[in-house]
Amino acid sequence: MIHVAALYRFARFPDPAALRQPLLDLCAENGVKGTLLLAREGINGTIAGPEDGISTVIAHIRTLPDCADIAVKYSHAATMPFHRLKVRLKREIVTMGEPEIDPLGGVGTYVAPADWNALIDDPDTIVIDTRNAYEVKVGSFERAIDPQTNAFSDFPAWARAHRAELEGKKIAMFCTGGIRCEKSTAFLKAEGLTDVFHLEGGILKYLEEVPPEQSRWHGECFVFDERVAVGHGLAPGTHELCRGCRMPVSPEDRASPLFEEGVACPACTATSDATKRAAAAERHRQVRLANARGETHVGATAAKGAHSK
Repeated sequence: MIHVAALYRFARFPDPAALRQPLLDLCAENGVKGTLLLAREGINGTIAGPEDGISTVIAHIRTLPDCADIAVKYSHAATMPFHRLKVRLKREIVTMGEPEIDPLGGVGTYVAPADWNALIDDPDTIVIDTRNAYEVKVGSFERAIDPQTNAFSDFPAWARAHRAELEGKKIAMFCTGGIRCEKSTAFLKAEGLTDVFHLEGGILKYLEEVPPEQSRWHGECFVFDERVAVGHGLAPGTHELCRGCRMPVSPEDRASPLFEEGVACPACTATSDATKRAAAAERHRQVRLANARGETHVGATAAKGAHSK
């Protein structure tokens, strides 16, 4: 059983570069893979490995500035969901592109998963999914608005364009693990919208704690690793990853004549030329050969990185 830990923390890191190598070395020594992002504004990422290894790395992260009580969301995977270990330095731990926005200066009101249903059931509440369109397609909450963004950095423009609709309203926002909501609610407050709430711990915490029979969630939750998506109780979902375009592929998509395993899916087959298809087919062949030998093909394309949780 592989232990998976998703985490983030907005904190003041005066010299994030000095934190990188010790963290990289510790992960490598303990058989931990995944992606961790470091910036002056804090840390973000998802890692996986043996239970003792994950515990050791999390204990180290708790020694970083203002990270002693960092919230960590744990889940499990039958096999290692990451091919590599990456500890990267970034300008932002989640990229919004609004340098003046500082979540440490104030964010929306946190709402515990147990209280979330009551908030979004209120017909006067505007519910906004702050994730990208391909994530929303996999699953979302009832009544949630999909801003149809391709990247989180598109959200400020969407919010400004819809300012009149949001003015004076109660706004409930959510994302995968909570980090995008920290910034998006801070952004809305900076824009003068004050009645702003967000789901504490994100969708993952909601799916972990709220029983399916009480849930307002429909579908699965896209995650940024080889599990692709999870459901209630954080159980593995039914989606796979298209190796041609890296988009989640549902069982219905895989039943389409436009789907070719390891090569293309209905979303990308029209834009996949012969050269790309041949390269993808060869990569898929190498992956199958490696799997038959009981090895991991390190060139396999993983899900998009941890930057948008």
